[in-house]
Amino acid sequence: MRLPSDRVGAPGAGRVLVVSAGMGAGHDAVARELVRRLEALDCGARRVDVLELLPAGIGPGLRSFYRTTIRHAPLVYAGIYRAFFRPGSGLRPGSAPLAALAEDRLLALVGRERPDVVVPVFHLAAQLTGRLRARGALTVPSAVVVTDFAVHRQWLHPGNDLHLCVTSEAADTVRRALGRPSVATGPVVAARFFGPAPGAARWRRLFDDRAPGRPPVLLSVGAWGAGTRVAATARLLAGAGYLPVVLCGRDERLRHEPARSPGVLALGWEPDMPGLMAASGAVVDNAAGQTALEALAVGVPVVGYRPIPGHGREGVLRMAALGLSDHAADSWDLLRLLDALTAPSAIRRRRIGEGRRLFAEDAAVRVAAAAGRTAAPR
Repeated sequence: MRLPSDRVGAPGAGRVLVVSAGMGAGHDAVARELVRRLEALDCGARRVDVLELLPAGIGPGLRSFYRTTIRHAPLVYAGIYRAFFRPGSGLRPGSAPLAALAEDRLLALVGRERPDVVVPVFHLAAQLTGRLRARGALTVPSAVVVTDFAVHRQWLHPGNDLHLCVTSEAADTVRRALGRPSVATGPVVAARFFGPAPGAARWRRLFDDRAPGRPPVLLSVGAWGAGTRVAATARLLAGAGYLPVVLCGRDERLRHEPARSPGVLALGWEPDMPGLMAASGAVVDNAAGQTALEALAVGVPVVGYRPIPGHGREGVLRMAALGLSDHAADSWDLLRLLDALTAPSAIRRRRIGEGRRLFAEDAAVRVAAAAGRTAAPR
């Protein structure tokens, strides 16, 4: 059976294998953009889904379980996160048994593709490469792209050679925990989120026609529609004089509920996110994931509100603590923050400036250096 990857690159070129995971859309978005940047740096690069390296049925089952718990049983996911992801004393459960199931297929893929570096962009993939590097089975370096603001322990394995982190604080966390090289390169966000957004004018016209004089505010619940009381939040914003624009991802059932409320615009999977964001006053986010990072790249303030448990809540709180966003503790706090952030104000300018400064470096340049294609930045 053919392994789930194309050829990594032509002989003699720097070659990179990016190991992602189809858990929502964020990790794959990072992987795609990383591949694009690496190809621009003359590296052959391809991505593979770590879930497809697991024995038949396990990957889809893991994805389905995560999706179900995060959407319908958040307290169950909170308990799983406390047990498996947060640090603690004594013996703690981990993902090593699951990672072990993918070892043979990854090694076979590496043997066939012969990459110069393997790049995990998902924590299970980081455990997989770390285990293989630690015992010498994987003979090329592994450079982990850590996509979370709050680095949980499943990202951490001392076998990996390099960690590329979203913030300097995250890089310090990795360095203290592992004593391994760790660098803050900023987020990996698609190039179309930087610079002018051609679609913004169309969205502004639509918003003006739909709700003249009402500042549009995006409500993000991720690709899977993982959020609580989304329709109630939309009604709250509409009642306060905003145009709530609910990003329902691929969840059509979620889309129908807020669409029934007057003064609310509910959207499905939207390809023109740069234009939509550029035409909006703020983004209300619940996970500190890729949508929040894309908003920072566009230059739109982010407010964390009613975050999903586990990594979502920790990421939202960490993002706010770093001054990159704000966290609304309750509905009144949400309205207070949006009143300040959607109008010309010092706090709006400060949040936009801090967000854009986060994109300090290019993770692809570090990966290309590990592959022998460029010199490492000093």
